[in-house]
Amino acid sequence: MNADTKIKELKVKTALSPSQLPGLDYALNPYRGCAHACAYCYAPSVIHYKGKWGELVEVKVNLPRVLSKELRAKKKGVVGFGTVTDPYQPAEKKYEITRRCLELLLMHDFPVCIQTKSSLVLRDVELLKQFSNVEVGMTLTALDDGVRAEMEPGASSVEERMLALKELGKNGINTWVFLGPVMPYFTDIEALVDAIAEAKPRYVLVDKLRLKEGVWERVGEFVKGFKPELLPEYERIFLKKEDYYSGIFERVLRRCEEKGLRCEVNRLVN
Repeated sequence: MNADTKIKELKVKTALSPSQLPGLDYALNPYRGCAHACAYCYAPSVIHYKGKWGELVEVKVNLPRVLSKELRAKKKGVVGFGTVTDPYQPAEKKYEITRRCLELLLMHDFPVCIQTKSSLVLRDVELLKQFSNVEVGMTLTALDDGVRAEMEPGASSVEERMLALKELGKNGINTWVFLGPVMPYFTDIEALVDAIAEAKPRYVLVDKLRLKEGVWERVGEFVKGFKPELLPEYERIFLKKEDYYSGIFERVLRRCEEKGLRCEVNRLVN
């Protein structure tokens, strides 16, 4: 656990929320806030969090009990873990909220889709193997772990994530990769796709950096502190809105095709 991250326990009234994301019927977020503290995260704007991102994680301690009641009445559908928080962030080691919710969903045979940046997901391999319909997505933004450490300071290393992907696949669990957001001049497209191909995920989903409320401020601060010479380029791309991603997406699609990877680009406007 990051020494700077404060933990607060809270109780909630609902567990499953309707999801607007493609392929998901419900969203289930065991935590509010995230210790991974990613510079580009859009979640603060979604949950209306105004503090420094990563400094506070709220644990929904009664979530499994609430979920247990809801599952008796809810229509079966795909449950997405990690839409606005990482379900396997460091607090999960102690609280096991994600694991307890998975056990309940397994009892009711609900399909599950997990997205994470953490190798802690391997703790639950034996549980995940019991689902009739489950997939685990791993987010990868940069291959250079030095860049990763600056951009996603609380998350698992790139090597740990790659090993987790391979181990999940060896255990017959369907995997996918969220290659995103593609960060200009930090995401080495070809090298990252080559590394992903070795893990043999079912597919890759690619996305650009989306400037939800507050994101530009955090990204600008990150770039200014890490590679200040790139700040004018970031301002050109994101403030002056000069085209950058069309060429990048073409490169990703071409490289994935060369490596035999099924690849989709998130072309949502927002």
